Amino acid sequence: MPAPADARPAATPAPSLRRRIACLLYESTLLFGVLMIAALVFSIIAGQRHALYARGFAMAFLFAVLGLYFVYSWSRGGQTLAMQTWRIRLVRADGGPVGQSQALVRYMAGWIWLLPPLGLVAANGVSKIGIGGTVAIIMGWVLGYALTSRARPDRQFWHDAMCGTRLIHWVPQRDDAGGRDGRR
Repeated sequence: MPAPADARPAATPAPSLRRRIACLLYESTLLFGVLMIAALVFSIIAGQRHALYARGFAMAFLFAVLGLYFVYSWSRGGQTLAMQTWRIRLVRADGGPVGQSQALVRYMAGWIWLLPPLGLVAANGVSKIGIGGTVAIIMGWVLGYALTSRARPDRQFWHDAMCGTRLIHWVPQRDDAGGRDGRR
């Protein structure tokens, strides 16, 4: 399948690390609202009267909601709302569009951003290390993982390299009417 006319070649440089971290923070803010609404829907459907009631099912439901959001966004244009704002696009390593299965693999691999520090916190207990220690462990891991992209010549994150995807700086092409992406 040929890449769409607006696809960039694989040689397009990665967005700066600062830009990708800013996008991650913005995405986190947007997802807070998405997850709150999803949790409300789950609690209504499940008849949840206490936060710990059906907690495992609630977490699985939220995990699935996140997965649907990312897989749908990445496979339908390569961008989430935050990525559109920061002009970042996800493409295959060859510059073509990402399919649903590849987007799903990237979603699963992307959990390397959070699972190791969350596992460390769970193993030690928040009561032992405190909230400050918990935040320090999570933020330290996230920033450390982000900095590992500097070790790669293409400046991509390791999970993108494993999944055959890349993040690129994206400037929408102007159409003949002078607008961007067919809009005025």
